[in-house]
Amino acid sequence: MTAHAALAPRIHPSAVVESGAELGPGVVIGPFCHVGPQVRLGEGVELVSHAVVWGRTTVGARTRIFPFASIGHQPQDLKFHGEDSRLTIGEACIIREGVTMNPGTEGGGLVTSVGDRCAFLANAHVAHDCRVGSHCILSNNVMLAGHVTVGDFCILGGGSAVHQFARIGQHAFIGGLAGVENDVIPFGMALGNRASLAGLNLVGLKRRGFSRDAIHDLRRAYRLLFAPEGTLKERVEDIAGEFAEHPHVHEILDFIRVGGDRALCTPREGKDV
Repeated sequence: MTAHAALAPRIHPSAVVESGAELGPGVVIGPFCHVGPQVRLGEGVELVSHAVVWGRTTVGARTRIFPFASIGHQPQDLKFHGEDSRLTIGEACIIREGVTMNPGTEGGGLVTSVGDRCAFLANAHVAHDCRVGSHCILSNNVMLAGHVTVGDFCILGGGSAVHQFARIGQHAFIGGLAGVENDVIPFGMALGNRASLAGLNLVGLKRRGFSRDAIHDLRRAYRLLFAPEGTLKERVEDIAGEFAEHPHVHEILDFIRVGGDRALCTPREGKDV
């Protein structure tokens, strides 16, 4: 077999690949899969079996999609009227059984996007107009409503749900079964239904190699940020001055300054920070 032949897509006889679909080198499409005419599959993408990829969907190299995943079908938005929207998925992602991902809508910029090296475990849902960063893990049955933003290196525990338009900052951790109504700061840990801040994601920071000094600065800034004295705006500006040379602290402050459609997730009243 020539090198060219070895890189040719392999399509199971029971699979349906519509005319117009673009398949990169080394793509594998298993039994009973269905690939739509506007789909683009990057090099080495694998559809294990019984998976559907539809719409204007682009899947990055080496991503694997498992049985009964529905990727790129019409969004679950009653205002959707057939606009030409897209779904983009990055490289080396794992999309497990029953995962659903929808393209964007006119009201959200027409794009749903997922970064590189993410893992979506069984039955997770990514709704229209979401923006999911790279290196994220969505555990079983995680539900992202429309227009949600999830930063890089986030972990969302099983059964957690995120309200539409909420933002999850990078390196955040969302506990299992949490109901997240409001924005979670970068490096934060949110628990409960309805979710409140329960400190910083210290385990995640240590695992990702943050130095002791960096973690110490983040903890000190967190305590000052949610102290009872003054307004939030005043505390943000005070911390900005005190931690002028600490970029990770400023990631939190910038997240707060930018703001969003939801309020800020805060520690539960009376909880020591």
